[in-house]
Amino acid sequence: MSVRTAKSRPDKMHLLKLRQLRDDIEKVELPVSETEIIARYEKLYTGCVNDVLRENCLTNQALPAEIRPLRDEMVLAGFAFTIRSNADPSLEGELELRVKMLDELRPNMVCVWNANGIDYASHWGGVMTKMSKKQGIRGAVIDGGIRDTNDILSQKFPIWYRYRISNGSLSRAKITGYQVPITVGTVLIKPGDLIFADIDGAIVIPRKLIIPVLERAETIETNEGEFKEWIDAGLSPEEVHDRGGYF
Repeated sequence: MSVRTAKSRPDKMHLLKLRQLRDDIEKVELPVSETEIIARYEKLYTGCVNDVLRENCLTNQALPAEIRPLRDEMVLAGFAFTIRSNADPSLEGELELRVKMLDELRPNMVCVWNANGIDYASHWGGVMTKMSKKQGIRGAVIDGGIRDTNDILSQKFPIWYRYRISNGSLSRAKITGYQVPITVGTVLIKPGDLIFADIDGAIVIPRKLIIPVLERAETIETNEGEFKEWIDAGLSPEEVHDRGGYF
């Protein structure tokens, strides 16, 4: 009797396109250096970039509102290094996996951590911050808990998080994977996507759209500056609208 392989088995549920959408990590080369991309994004603001994503029919790119910056003035852009964890009281293999994960961090990355709803353990602290900065990480977005807050602040490390708690993660949660597709809230995030965050929260720009979204957002910000000048000059709402402005 012959055995069908996964490739030859009929796709009776028609999942191939969904599997590609969810599982595949596209290798998209960027025509501009990572350093320049980050610098240009960090001159923008999330509302403007989010509007451009809406123009591209992407209306679900903002992370949950509960994820907020440790300080309002923090601004962060970088390329997603994804991490996921689950509740687990066992310790076997956890520290070894963390060591391996930290060794794979690279400059210009942003750690994005999906803690799968755990609300009783911290996933990031002062020592993790120190080592991540040494590896060149620009910041972190934690859909979970942090601790050692004064230490993180003293290191001037941009971080967005859901809650603070003194509980460590050992014996409470374990990493189940990294540099894999994850979801935070209902937002799909893949390694290499761009993370952009400010006082209004964090958003995700799919890697293939990083440059066109950036260029369009820069144009919008310039236009909005002109609209504000019209308002300062005394134009009415109708006059601003007639000139192509919006509110």
